[in-house]
Amino acid sequence: MVLAHDAGEDVQLLVDAAAGEHEGEETSTHSEEDPASSGQHCHFHAGVEHCVGGDSSEESAEGNCDVTTRDYNIPLRIGLLFVILFTSAFGVFTPILTTRFNLMSHNNIIFVVLKQFGTGVVISTAFIHLFTHAELMFGNECLGELEYEGTTAAIFMAGLFLSFLVDYLGARFVQWRQNKRIGSSIETADVSDMGGDGKLGATSASTTPQHEFNRSHGIAHAHGPVREATPMEEKLNVMNLEAGIIFHSILIGITLVVAGDSFFITLFIVILFHQMFEGIALGTCIAELPKAAASTLQKCIMGAVFALITPIGMAIGIGVLNEFNGNDPSTIVALGTLNALSAGILAWVGIVEMLARDWLHGRLSNAGVVRTVCAMIALVSGMVIMSVLGKWA
Repeated sequence: MVLAHDAGEDVQLLVDAAAGEHEGEETSTHSEEDPASSGQHCHFHAGVEHCVGGDSSEESAEGNCDVTTRDYNIPLRIGLLFVILFTSAFGVFTPILTTRFNLMSHNNIIFVVLKQFGTGVVISTAFIHLFTHAELMFGNECLGELEYEGTTAAIFMAGLFLSFLVDYLGARFVQWRQNKRIGSSIETADVSDMGGDGKLGATSASTTPQHEFNRSHGIAHAHGPVREATPMEEKLNVMNLEAGIIFHSILIGITLVVAGDSFFITLFIVILFHQMFEGIALGTCIAELPKAAASTLQKCIMGAVFALITPIGMAIGIGVLNEFNGNDPSTIVALGTLNALSAGILAWVGIVEMLARDWLHGRLSNAGVVRTVCAMIALVSGMVIMSVLGKWA
């Protein structure tokens, strides 16, 4: 009886050991499990996979923080890199070249529609794509609980304030240069109008240069209309916009490359439209710059930077494909910070420099009914379409 009892214990121990080994195998391969098999729906934000639905237990969450092995078709990614390059270039250079060769003027209703569509794209990109994605990253279970819950909003606010600071300091610098030129003009007028008795020939002579300078440069008195932006200020605004776009365009390139083959084509199609629409938004702003702000060559360089930046991000992604871990806490923090910062920059540019300037102080403030309706439809369309694309990218 004792021997039989011992034998039973041995059998029980063997069964427990086998079960433990089987459980260990399941745990070790958890990171390679297809999310679809557990009822989850997954998509990528800047290379970080975001899954909803299905099993959301702590054990599953911990397993998802490991490096996930996926299938990557490298030749396909290299080939589509050039498709992204062409699409981005087409979007950004179309407004620049059509206005340069007088195929379309700034007052043309088509140009107005394109610009307002681009304004909607920029605003939607700031809030739907960047701010929302930053919140998802800082709420990632692999990062743990944040000590400060307003991290995303704080970084967003920093980006917005940074954009404001660039605009404000740029405007103050321009005004300082103008005041310096006004002073020089007054001194020249004083010397030229000095009579033999050491007095000015006319009382109004000293005030005329400043008055003429203000009138020719669109500078109003305190009680007059809103002061028009100088060429340098307009260039700073566009550079501000491009900086915000460049920050997240690199992330877009990485996002596309590190997505597995099962999701790659869907994400590629979405990003293709994203790049074309964003290119139109930036291209219309670049095209509207006066010659005093940027030459044709400078405009083309600004457009080329946008066209190249996402393919560069894709090239970086291909280079680090085997080492990239979108669930690493340091990676999540870096990408979330860039997304939130870019969101703040684009929110300022889109709302203040584009939306408010055109509709409250620009040509659309007193435009006709047809032009106003067309511009409003284009504006809303840009916001809606980019918001829909935010479902996947």
